[in-house]
Amino acid sequence: MSLGQWRASSTARAVFWAAACFAFAMAVVPHPPEVPGHPNDKVEHIVAFVVLALLGSFAYPRALFARLLIGLSLFGALIEVVQAIPMLQRDSDIWDWVADTAAVAVVLTLVWWRRRAASA
Repeated sequence: MSLGQWRASSTARAVFWAAACFAFAMAVVPHPPEVPGHPNDKVEHIVAFVVLALLGSFAYPRALFARLLIGLSLFGALIEVVQAIPMLQRDSDIWDWVADTAAVAVVLTLVWWRRRAASA
């Protein structure tokens, strides 16, 4: 399957939603596994949301980028709200949500520029 065929396919959507579920699970499990290299929490958030933004832009190429940005930003906010539940023993931090949203905005801007240049 070529990249063009993969875009907007049911496979692309399944991969996007699987990644979102995985990111959510890792964000809310009380004791997540250690990531190789031991990156700090912000790096983990940025990497997760860069991947989600890329996968989302492939899974839903016709979606308005504002819709993807808002949806993924709200997903990041949901993660922070859930992490505030004391029994999960996680730390909720508004700056994690800011990092999530900024990562998505940068990726979607780059994808938009790339698509615009390709169509010109």
